Amino acid sequence: MRGYFGIGVEGVSKAMNVGNLLRSAHAFQASFVFTVAAAYSTAEGGLADTSNTPNEVPFYSFDSLETLMLPKGCALVGVELDDRAAELPSFRHPRRAAYVLGMERGSLSEEMVSCCDHLVRIPTRFSLNLAAAGAIVMYDRLISLQRFGARPVVPGGPAEALPPHEFGEPVWKKKQSRQKGVPA
Repeated sequence: MRGYFGIGVEGVSKAMNVGNLLRSAHAFQASFVFTVAAAYSTAEGGLADTSNTPNEVPFYSFDSLETLMLPKGCALVGVELDDRAAELPSFRHPRRAAYVLGMERGSLSEEMVSCCDHLVRIPTRFSLNLAAAGAIVMYDRLISLQRFGARPVVPGGPAEALPPHEFGEPVWKKKQSRQKGVPA
């Protein structure tokens, strides 16, 4: 799959839930994980993070929103129950994204929301557990950006095999075209 993603949390209410989020991020092959303005104890969160994510995946701890640094071209996607947010099933995930969730007993700060390129919400009646919400977002990213065979028509029916990839004509970038003397 092309692109990458990271996932993190602003603030911390329950370190064990952050640890569980990090473990899920490792399982879903996140490129990095992070906290912002969080007094997160890896020792306490590590009790839930049995895969020891900070030793396997880059872990960044930013002291404040002002110190948050993302890779160039990385879209910041806030996950929040907010009327301005797109419903997750209708959201097109950016190829390069960092997802940020608010702490358990609160929401993303308005400052964080204003920094987000996109806001998404999971269509539920009320707030979910931090780790569960993060896992749903990562699963949605996985099924919408990777190739899988079609689901069976009836429960228990055979799944359709993944069709073979068909290669199209090459697409030339402008730089490559200029090197060959073709006008861009």
